[in-house]
Amino acid sequence: MDRIDAMEVFVAALDEGSLAAAGRRLGRSPAAVTRAVHFLEDRLGARLLHRTTRAITLTEAGARYAETCRRVLADLSEAEMHAAGDRAAPRGVLTLTAPIVSGTRILRPILDGFLDHYGSVQARLLLLDRPVHLVDEGIDVALRIAQLPDSSLIAVRLGEVRRVVCAAPAYLRRRPAPTAPEHLVDHDCVSFAQAGEGEVWNFPPAGDAKLARPVRVRPRLTVNTIEAAVGSAIDGHGITRVYSYQVEQEVRDGRLVLLLEDCEPPKLPVHLIVPEGRLAIAKVRAFVDFATPRLRAEFARIATP
Repeated sequence: MDRIDAMEVFVAALDEGSLAAAGRRLGRSPAAVTRAVHFLEDRLGARLLHRTTRAITLTEAGARYAETCRRVLADLSEAEMHAAGDRAAPRGVLTLTAPIVSGTRILRPILDGFLDHYGSVQARLLLLDRPVHLVDEGIDVALRIAQLPDSSLIAVRLGEVRRVVCAAPAYLRRRPAPTAPEHLVDHDCVSFAQAGEGEVWNFPPAGDAKLARPVRVRPRLTVNTIEAAVGSAIDGHGITRVYSYQVEQEVRDGRLVLLLEDCEPPKLPVHLIVPEGRLAIAKVRAFVDFATPRLRAEFARIATP
C-alpha cells in the first residue's frame, strides 16, 4: 500500500471523526479505510487510534504522527502547486479557522461567495475560540484578532476592533450607568470566562499611572460563549464586556448601549494569516485575493457601532 495514500486516509479519518465518514468522503469502503490505518500501524509498530463503534481518538503516538502527516501532505500539495505554477486552477479542500462570532457573522458569508465563484473548491471552516496551531492542525487560512507575535506566518492586515462595555437600556433604567471603571464593582456583570479576564476586567491606566487598572467586577453570571453573555445583557441582567463586532448590530438596533467609551483599551488588529509558503497554492491565493478587500470593507463598516 502507498504510504502517502494511507496518510491521506488517516488524516481524513481524523478530520471526519470516524473511519466510516472518511470512507464516504474518499469514496472507499470501510474495509479499505481500516486497512490503510492498519498498514500505518504495522509499519510504525505502534497503535495510532483507539476505535469504538461510534468514534475514534488518537493515542499518544497517533497524536505525534498526525502532526507529521499533516505537514508531509501540506508540503506535498505545495510542491505540486509550485510545479504547476500559474496554470493551476483553484481546487481541492480549503481549511480555514476563525473565532466563533467573527467566523459566523463576517467570514462565513464571504466564504460562501468564494465557493460560489470557484466551483472546484470545497471548504472546511473551523469556528474555535482558542488558539490554533496552523501547521499542526492543517489550516490554510486563519482570521485572527490579536497582536501577532513575530513568526514565519504571512499576515494581511484587515482592520481593527474595540473592546467595549455595554448594557441594555432596561438595565440602565434600574441602575445608573457607570462613569468610571471603578463603578463597575457596584453593578451586576455578565462575565465571559474564555476572554481570559474572569472576574477582573483590565482598563488603561488613569492619569500618570503606568500600569493597567484591574477592576474586580461582580459577575451575577459567568458563561463560556459570547452569544450567552450578549443574550443575558440584552435581557437586562447585567453589564458585559465584548469585542465591538460582537455587538455591532445590537448597538445599532438600540438593544445595547455602549458604556465607558473613554476608558477603552487600545484597539486590536485583525489579520488573515497564512503559513509560510501556502500562498503559492492556488486555492489559498485565490481566497486571500477574494476575501481581503471584502473583509477590509466589512471591518471598516463595523468599526464604529
